[in-house]
Amino acid sequence: MDSCCFKSKFYRKDLIDELKIFGMSSRYHIHDFMRGRIIGKIEEGRQIIDVAREFDIAHSVVSRLWKSFKTTGMCSRWHGGGRVRSTTPAEDRYIVLSAKRNRRTTAQHVANQFLAASRKQISRKTVARRLRGGGLYARRPVVCVPLTRQHRTARLQWCREHHNWTEQDWACVLFSDESRFSLSSDCRRQLIWRESGTAYRLENSQEKDRYPTCSIMVWASIMINGRTRLHVVANGTMTGQ
Repeated sequence: MDSCCFKSKFYRKDLIDELKIFGMSSRYHIHDFMRGRIIGKIEEGRQIIDVAREFDIAHSVVSRLWKSFKTTGMCSRWHGGGRVRSTTPAEDRYIVLSAKRNRRTTAQHVANQFLAASRKQISRKTVARRLRGGGLYARRPVVCVPLTRQHRTARLQWCREHHNWTEQDWACVLFSDESRFSLSSDCRRQLIWRESGTAYRLENSQEKDRYPTCSIMVWASIMINGRTRLHVVANGTMTGQ
């Protein structure tokens, strides 16, 4: 008797370990092989409650499995097709293109445009999902000073002239700059739609050169092996002195 009980407990432990190996919970995603074993036990004349206890599965799960088998004659789980997508691939491309044409538009505005163009209503969350699927994410634009074409040309020329410099050459260079910071609140709630790694592209930046009167100016410099301390300009104006 003791040997029989020991074997039963050992067998049950093996079944529980098997369930854990396959990553199954006590309620969902019982694989087809285990379903067949459960059905086979019941067809042998075993009670549902005993089979549920043996496999360490809820009685209701085994009961539904047995009822499904008697109705369909199949042990395998029926996989539903899922919810039907509300947009077609062509419509998805239209949504992404709308955001690329106006990167500062909102998801709700794109949804309204889509409704006017296709007579189909979708939610702003659907628009956001389609944009993420197209590689576009809502991000704050990078703030930069206004740059003219001459500024950009000069920057590119400078980079081309120095791209072959060695570490020893750069060791003799000190980069310094001053910057003014606003002490008042600057609301940057407006987001843009952009791809990852494109934060500094012109179309993803926001030019800004005016500051309110409540501001502070600081100066600092960097070099190849360190940096200077941050200096606050007392009168708020930077001169050659």
